[in-house]
Amino acid sequence: MGGGETVLFWVLAPIMVVSALGLLFAKKAVHAALCMAVVMVSLGVVYFAQQAPFLGSVQIFVYTGAVMMLFLFVVMLIGVDSSDSLVETIKGQKIVAFLLALGLGAVLIAAIGSVTFPSPAGLERANAQGNITGVANLIFGKYVWTFEITSALLITAALGAMVLAHRERLTPRSNQREWSERRFREGKNVAGRPAPGVYARHNAVDTPALLPDGTPSKLSISRVFTARDQVTSPQGFSDAEKAIERGIEEGTNR
Repeated sequence: MGGGETVLFWVLAPIMVVSALGLLFAKKAVHAALCMAVVMVSLGVVYFAQQAPFLGSVQIFVYTGAVMMLFLFVVMLIGVDSSDSLVETIKGQKIVAFLLALGLGAVLIAAIGSVTFPSPAGLERANAQGNITGVANLIFGKYVWTFEITSALLITAALGAMVLAHRERLTPRSNQREWSERRFREGKNVAGRPAPGVYARHNAVDTPALLPDGTPSKLSISRVFTARDQVTSPQGFSDAEKAIERGIEEGTNR
């Protein structure tokens, strides 16, 4: 590597290692996703520095742009505060998983230890026909079966995740009439919950409905805002507005 590539590597390598550790030890899923994005973008920059523009572009656009967005969509779907259950549904699965991990580690160590590397060909020879053409010849030529088997494994994993995450509805879905009848039987919210913005200055979702005495109704506040601790009192804004009006009346604000 040249001097610039060496400096770039020693700048990005610590960042990638710290981000990878953050991915493992981050308590919040969003922070873990950001750490993974940093690792992927840094790896793409390293590919560009090694004269592999196709791999660098795929690393940034496909993995960082598509896979990470899919991961964030899943996090938003299940909720940022959701946590995995630590209760074992199958007894002894942790022990079996630990033994399988040890076996897989032993197989990987044995496989990597027996690998023989030929003499390096160099970037000029590897990119003789162009970087994209060279990568395509390897993927769809020499390693086509490996590529197809890997894609089949990824599809199988995606289908397995869908099957495991799918839940059959135990009861039929209630329609609007049944919900209305339930409200009357329970005597709660007989007229329905107030929508955001009722008797307020505007009907935005972030504006709660106002009761006859002018106080906001908690029934109209979105559960998302409450979970994110984004519910604030308008008292501070009212005081600031009154201060501005008082300054205008007194002539101090021009």
